[in-house]
Amino acid sequence: MSELTMRQCNLCPRGCGIDRETRHGVCGCGAVMRVARAALHMWEEPCLSGERGSGAVFFAGCPLHCIFCQNAAISGGDTGRAYTPEELAGEMMRLQSEGAANINLVTAGQWATGVHETIAIARERGLTLPVVWNSSGYESEETLALLRDDIDIYLPDLKYVSDELAQHFSHAKDYPEVAKRAIARMVEAAGEPAFDGDGYMTRGVIVRVLVLPGHRDEACEVIRYLHGTYGDRIYISILNQYTPPAEKLPYPELNRRLTRYEYDRVVEMARELPVNNGFIQVGATASESFIPEFDTGEGR
Repeated sequence: MSELTMRQCNLCPRGCGIDRETRHGVCGCGAVMRVARAALHMWEEPCLSGERGSGAVFFAGCPLHCIFCQNAAISGGDTGRAYTPEELAGEMMRLQSEGAANINLVTAGQWATGVHETIAIARERGLTLPVVWNSSGYESEETLALLRDDIDIYLPDLKYVSDELAQHFSHAKDYPEVAKRAIARMVEAAGEPAFDGDGYMTRGVIVRVLVLPGHRDEACEVIRYLHGTYGDRIYISILNQYTPPAEKLPYPELNRRLTRYEYDRVVEMARELPVNNGFIQVGATASESFIPEFDTGEGR
């Protein structure tokens, strides 16, 4: 495995090679970790949030740049509060003291080396909670190898199996290939799903499938791939919470919300497979209330 570094950055599949000590990478980030929110989060899957809440740490930046990004306020990278690994470990300990069910690292791949150091410090200080890697699925195998002993639960997306949609919507034609490999490594690392006595997940993989308006057939193909490849070794979470961005997109179907009919057809197909280990969303979840309030700080 090649050395992971931000000096010629190779932490994500983009491999932009930028020296993040002096410039921002494709992810929009420099060399100092930035976090836009660290708080109890009640809106994850029931086995992650439950009644206690997931200790969610939302990192600034993202290498994927989906045109419909639900966390667009922070995904550009130049936002949030700067943290050293020692300071961020302190936030993890605070979340544990507040009763969090886990530590949930949201879009952290562009900070992988700093996160690796942070988790080691937090464990030394007494962190006992499971750590969740909450990801777009666009991860390098080298980064996942670095974090293998740090992460207990993987929560990736599998957004598309179509190269064409991946290019149109996320500017990453290689997304399906990269994400499939990454999920394979996650399943290999996590093993079979495991839960504690209160029903909270302690190890395992949950793959999220966000159903996009006008593209329910793509969501069905994603679910068929996941079920055919992993069966009951993973959980599949089918999301109806797509929220159109404020600015009009060049793809008209993405400028509206998902219909109940579209979502129900995807869920019906999943039940027919049958997907036994899964989550579905009930009711109207596509609203700004499901996008948390971020600390956007003062930029650089």
